[in-house]
Amino acid sequence: MFYLVFLIWLLLDLFTKHLIQTHFVLGESVPVIPNVFHLTYILNYGAAFGILNDQRIFFLLIAVVMVGVFLKFKHKISEGSTSLKIAAGMLMAGTLGNAYNRFAYGAVVDFFDFRIWPIFNIADIGICIGVTIIAYYIWKADCE
Repeated sequence: MFYLVFLIWLLLDLFTKHLIQTHFVLGESVPVIPNVFHLTYILNYGAAFGILNDQRIFFLLIAVVMVGVFLKFKHKISEGSTSLKIAAGMLMAGTLGNAYNRFAYGAVVDFFDFRIWPIFNIADIGICIGVTIIAYYIWKADCE
C-alpha cells in the first residue's frame, strides 16, 4: 500500500506542477471561485508560509534525512496499519516532490490559492496529512 500511495501521490504532484508551469505565466492567477479559490502560479523559495526563505540546501538535507528515517522505520511501516502506510506514502511523496522542485528549479511550484491561506501544492497536502496521521499513530501507540 505504501508504494502505491507514494507513486500515485508523487506523480499527481509532479504532473499538476508541470501543468501549472506549462499553462501559466509566473504570477498568473485564474479564479476558479472568484475571491475564494484561485489557481495562482508562484515559486516558493521557503517553507510553509514562506518561512526560512532561500534555504534550499537546508530543505534538500531535510529531504535526505526524511529518506533515512523512512529507511530506518520501513519495517515498522510495513507491519503497521493501512492508515500508517498511506500516511507514510503521502509524506514521502510530498517530501520528494518538493525536493525535486528545489533541486531542479531552486524553489517549489505552488498554485492552490484560497486567498486566506498561503498558496500550496499537492506535495504540501501529502506532507500535512502524512504528518498528522503519523503523529496520531505515535500518540495512540503511546497511550496504549
